[in-house]
Formats: sequence, C-alpha cells, structure tokens
Amino acid sequence: MQNGSLQPALAPSDAEKPAAEKPAASLYGGVTTRRVTVRDLATAKQRGERWPMLTAYDALTASVFDDAGIPVLLVGDSAGNCHLGYETTVPVTMDQMVMLSAAVVRGTKRALIVADLPFGSYQESPAQALHNAARLMKEAGVGAVKLEGGERSAHAIELLVQAGVPVMAHLGLTPQSVHALGGYPVQGRGDEAAHQLLRDAKTVAAAGAFAVVLEAVPAELATQVTASVQIPTVGIGAGPDCDAQVLVWTDMAGMTAGRVPKFVKQYADLRATLGDAARAFSDDVIGGSFPAPEHTFH
Repeated sequence: MQNGSLQPALAPSDAEKPAAEKPAASLYGGVTTRRVTVRDLATAKQRGERWPMLTAYDALTASVFDDAGIPVLLVGDSAGNCHLGYETTVPVTMDQMVMLSAAVVRGTKRALIVADLPFGSYQESPAQALHNAARLMKEAGVGAVKLEGGERSAHAIELLVQAGVPVMAHLGLTPQSVHALGGYPVQGRGDEAAHQLLRDAKTVAAAGAFAVVLEAVPAELATQVTASVQIPTVGIGAGPDCDAQVLVWTDMAGMTAGRVPKFVKQYADLRATLGDAARAFSDDVIGGSFPAPEHTFH
C-alpha cells in the first residue's frame, strides 16, 4: 500500500496548510520552528536537495547535531557496537532502544528522530512490529522507526504505515543478519542480487516506507534504485548519487578505535582529543596543580 501522505497529488496544497506545517525550504538548517517531517523529506527529493543524517544515542550528542542543523537523527541499534560493548547489533533490546531514543528526543528540538527496531522485535509478525513501534513512539517520542528487510518486511511496513507509524526501510547490508551473511560483505553484486535489491526497494516503497537506507551496495546499483523509487534513498557505502548520506557518528568524528569501513570519512579525531584531555587532567592531579585556587571553595 503506497503511503498517500507522501504523494503530492493527494496532499493538501501549501496554501491550505498552516505556515508551521508547510514543507521546509531547505532541510539543512531550514526548519527552526518545528521538527522536520517525512513530508519535508519527500519534498526535498522532488526538488533534488541532498541532506545529511547521523546516528545519535544520547541527549548531549544529539543536541550538538541538532544545533548543527542535521535534519534527521537515527537512534541506531549500532549503539550496541558503539556504546554498549557488543560485537554486533543483535543483542540490543527494545528496552535499551526505548531508553536511548527517549534521551535523543529530549536533547533535540528540530531533527526528525528515527529509531531502529532491534533484532527480534519485528520479525515474528506485523503485529509484533506494530507493538514495538508503538513503544518507541509512545514511550520515547520518536517520529519514525526503521527496520531491515525488503519483500520479507513488506507486510510489517504496510501495517505500521496504516497505523500511522512512518517507516524507514533498510536494504543491502543488514547488520542484524550478520550471522546469516557470514560477516559484512558488499550486497547487490551480480545480476541476480542486483535485481532482487531493486525489487526490494520498489516493494518497500509500495508498502509505504518514506525512505530507504542502502548500505554497502555498488554505487551503480544505488544510482539505479534512487532513480527508480519516488522515496528518498539514504546511502551508507552506496556511492554519491543517493538522496541523502548517513554515517555512524563515532566513525564520522574519529571516536572509533582501529579500522573503520572503507565508506567512512573521519571529520575529526575526537578519540585523540579526549585522550589528550584525560592525560592532561591526570598530570594536573598527580602534580598537584588541580584543583587550583580558582577551582576551590572557602
């Protein structure tokens, strides 16, 4: 079932909408009086505007990205790797996602907050998906949810959209399937795999998804998918032609230790900066120069 709210022919005209609900003139820094909506993302696709998305897992970091103008923040189950110490995303629970998502919502005013449905929270049935998506919206206050899978997740997407839950789909490399995939290989190589991914993208769009993440797929295939669906594509390791790009913030800011994926560009070295700060603090404490008189009460 196609999500009618994303179809321009079915949506009320801008003249009929209150000023606060009109689509943003620009996603990056363009909405200051309300949160970004899925309607804004649909309109951005129509006018060819690209936009950034980052992950966030806590109120403080989320507030920084919100102030920076990032229009969409993803509370990813990648928190399992980045913050909870798991080797994969698989162990992340619904309770953890609710807690992290609520923190991100509290730390932001403008960004659309999308939360992952973690492994085991939607695969059993569409009803299970709706129950857990409702938790994220009611208990955490998110504006949308994300789930992995194409044709296999279509019924769940349809039910969520019919119930009023905006859904972002996720195709290509799906980290929750790490054990079935045998790691994190590039997906969609070869004619058969490429045709299946294209079918999956068209299926989730028809089911009502408002956007689709394409992870670790050949750039040429991502370009074809982006041109074949009316909803925005969000690339991560999918080349430059997607409508949007997302990175895990700890990768983007240089917090991740060791090797990072090929598609990551590090825009800072916060791991080194924090390490230097911790060592400087330690030296001051050991040397007796902290706390100094200006840090002391009398």
